[in-house]
This record gives sequence, structure tokens and C-alpha cells, in this order.
Amino acid sequence: MQLLSSIKFNRSFLLACMFLIGCSCSSSKIQTDMSARQKVLKSVYPALTKITRFFGVKTDVKTPPSKVVAPVSLYDYSFEGIAGDTVSMKNFSGKKLVIVNTASDCGYTGQYEELQQLYNQEKGTIEIIGFPANDFKQQEKGSNESIAAFCKKNYGVSFPLASKAVVVKGKVQHHVFNWLSDPAKNGWNGRDPVWNFSKYIIDEKGNLIGYFDPGVSPLSKEFLAILHAPQS
Repeated sequence: MQLLSSIKFNRSFLLACMFLIGCSCSSSKIQTDMSARQKVLKSVYPALTKITRFFGVKTDVKTPPSKVVAPVSLYDYSFEGIAGDTVSMKNFSGKKLVIVNTASDCGYTGQYEELQQLYNQEKGTIEIIGFPANDFKQQEKGSNESIAAFCKKNYGVSFPLASKAVVVKGKVQHHVFNWLSDPAKNGWNGRDPVWNFSKYIIDEKGNLIGYFDPGVSPLSKEFLAILHAPQS
């Protein structure tokens, strides 16, 4: 009976968490300070991660079946930084690179804290680029300026952020995410982000070596195993 009650509770909690993940913010502008909803989302994020992993929600991991050299170099691309500057992907050559689409009003927004922790732990050997996107339930409505301020004040984010972009497949998909989700360019992966905080790992030579759903923490064993894989 206790096990049954626990399962019922977990399912109810999961539904509540998924409701929080899926709801969009009613405000058209994201403030620097957290809204009441954002505070709730941040507080439930640790439990959300455990429950969603228990039920296998948004926890897929994809890796290449064998060593793959990208037919098109990621280093041929650049992106606009959140402050409006142009950043070449060549700047990240020689280091492992984590690329993640982000949002300020999502159940997974608490993952900013884990990404920053990873960035601090691995500083000098990896880089992280966050791409804010409003593609999922309009959970990133703010301007570039407000997004940068929100991330800095509430999560201490110091890794690079790009200007807000479209990351899902389509005519206006950002070219970096087009590369990440086009097997003809990256060599094997066709998965574009399924939700906010989908993550990709690039090796030191610019080859895609892993895709991770939002439910996989950047501090998890499976993520770190790929991140720490020796350069081939």
C-alpha cells in the first residue's frame, strides 16, 4: 500500500511539474527579479528532475554509433552574442563545448545553476554557450538585455549567451542549431531540441559527440562521461 501511495503521489507531482514546465508566462517582459512563478519553478527543480527521470520524461541521450568527423565544420559559423557582438565558433576550437537552448520561465530554468557550476568546475577545459529561445510555450519573452540581467542576477551566469534565436527546425532556425540537427552537416544527428535546455556536446576538434534531453542534468554521470571522453 505504501508503494502504491508513493507511485500515486509521484504521478500527481509529475503532472503538477509538467504543468509548470508547459505553462507560459502571462507577462510580455521578463523582469530582472524573479516572478512568483519563477521562484516556485526554481524551488521545485531538484524534485522535478528526480521525478521526471523516474518516469523517463525527456531523458533521451544520443551518441554517434562510431567515430564521426563532421562533413561541414562547425568552426565555419559564427553567432551574435547577447550584447550584439559577433562571435566566431573558431574561438572554441581545442576545448569541449556545450551548446544549450535556454529559457527564463521554464521548469528547467534551474538548470542554469547546474550549468554555471559545471562551467566553474571545468573552467579552462570546456566552454558553454546558452542560446535563449522562445520556441517552447513562449517561455523566453524578454529582450536580450533583460535575459542577460536575469541570468546574471538570479543564477550568476558568466558563460557566454547568444542573442535570442529560433532553435527548432524550419526556415529561420539558427544556423548553429541547423548544423547540430542536420546529419548532412554534423555527420550523424538529426535531433533538434525537444524542449528548453536540450544539450549538445562538441569535442575539441569540432565534432558532435552527444545530444541530451532537458531531463538529463549537465552534472549527471552520463553527461560527464561524454564530456570527459578523451580526445580521439
